[in-house]
Amino acid sequence: MAEEAILGYLEHNDEIKDSGEFAGERNIDHSEIVNVIKSLYGFRYVDVEDIKRESWVLTDEGNIYAESGSPEIQLFLAVPEEGIVKDELLKKVGPSLFKIGCAQAAKNKWLDLGKQLITRKLQDVDDKVKHLLLQIQQGQGIGSDDIKALKARKLIVPQTWKGYSVKKGPNYAPKRKQVVTDLTRDNFQSGEWKELEFKEYNYTAKGQPLEGGHLHPLLKVRSQLKQIFLCMGFEEMPTNNFVESSFWNFDALFQPQQHPARDSHDTFFLETPSTTNKLPEDYVQRVKQVHESGGYGSRGYAYDWKREEANKNLLRTHTTAVSSRMLYQLAQKPFTPKKYFSIDRVFRNEAVDRTHLAEFHQIEGLVCDRGLTLCDLIGVLHDFFSRMGMTKLKFKPAYNPYTEPSMEIFSYHEGFKKWVEVGNSGMFRPEMLQPMGLPEDVQVIAWGLSLERPTMILYGIDNIRDLFGHKVDLGLMKKNPICRLGIE
Repeated sequence: MAEEAILGYLEHNDEIKDSGEFAGERNIDHSEIVNVIKSLYGFRYVDVEDIKRESWVLTDEGNIYAESGSPEIQLFLAVPEEGIVKDELLKKVGPSLFKIGCAQAAKNKWLDLGKQLITRKLQDVDDKVKHLLLQIQQGQGIGSDDIKALKARKLIVPQTWKGYSVKKGPNYAPKRKQVVTDLTRDNFQSGEWKELEFKEYNYTAKGQPLEGGHLHPLLKVRSQLKQIFLCMGFEEMPTNNFVESSFWNFDALFQPQQHPARDSHDTFFLETPSTTNKLPEDYVQRVKQVHESGGYGSRGYAYDWKREEANKNLLRTHTTAVSSRMLYQLAQKPFTPKKYFSIDRVFRNEAVDRTHLAEFHQIEGLVCDRGLTLCDLIGVLHDFFSRMGMTKLKFKPAYNPYTEPSMEIFSYHEGFKKWVEVGNSGMFRPEMLQPMGLPEDVQVIAWGLSLERPTMILYGIDNIRDLFGHKVDLGLMKKNPICRLGIE
């Protein structure tokens, strides 16, 4: 109906000057007219020019006052000639209307707002606000000062009306030709194809977006870090055991059984199976001895080491448990230098907040060779972090049960304009290495950091729960950019 009206009108007239007026005269919805105009313009049946008109419309609050009157007139009419106690008037009209009405009525000098009694100053008043709102509602114009006053009270908002003026286009015809998209066998047999008009191909149109898998930001950063380790000649350690025994997670690392990290409020212990029965007995005895009475230049911790504590199963609290297994296996063969790394999930019984989760990913690297020193560790750290784009490093002495000396690693963040802690490092203690069977002149340098922290910095995420866990926005997975670490 709308298309026939437009094409038919243009057959005998040069122009439709205003699509809004055209729709109103023919009792057709303007949105329908607009859709038809856009379609006709696409096939160049018509040429169009935009028309924009600014107008004012009532807000929801403005519509209420246009019907019931302004708050000040409602308040004024609620005050009897003899006056009314303030509390009674508040109950009568409600707190919201009372607050607005009092302010406006006092401004208009309609009421005398005493501390207890409210009385009228005038007997009759005119509700100018309602009259103005009704004028706007009916499409009539009002003065600029009145518009400013109503706008300040949030009773009206601007609205832009959009329409078109329409003229005949280069392909104009009184009736739209039906274009064909497919050529059929019947078209050929009947000879109809000679008269048909075919729809043109749009070679610039984009196809439907392809749905496919998307890499999580953590996986992108993990892949880049793995490439850094491989470029430096490291081997990846198998990290498929989320469940570990306390022995490999703590005892083999020379961490005493009374250490706070081994309490249930810091570690997830398994109920079933609660213990392990597969530990190398000769190595267990050497670990027990170094804990109780020392050795290899150490006095030990001088306590009664308990096998039942070492047998407890838990969710590993760090991937260093994997490192202890790998170093023990290395010690059972003729020694060869090794460089290992791992990137995988660990679990700790921590309170969840914007920077902590009960599970996260740990990055760990270690070098095992003869004659290694702290200088070697610092050199490797500079090499590793420079490949991540962190060239300014400094180190601070720290304490770890299984490394001595130990250092916290800080990098200067150009964006934050401050030093940021990025990891921990140290040299594994003889009390950890020599019970395994490694030669006395073999040292191990190691460092670790979380995967989440650099990922959050790279992608501008300030809450770890927006990166990892059940609250993650899937849109982040689809739209996050390529990870670009400063790999040399």
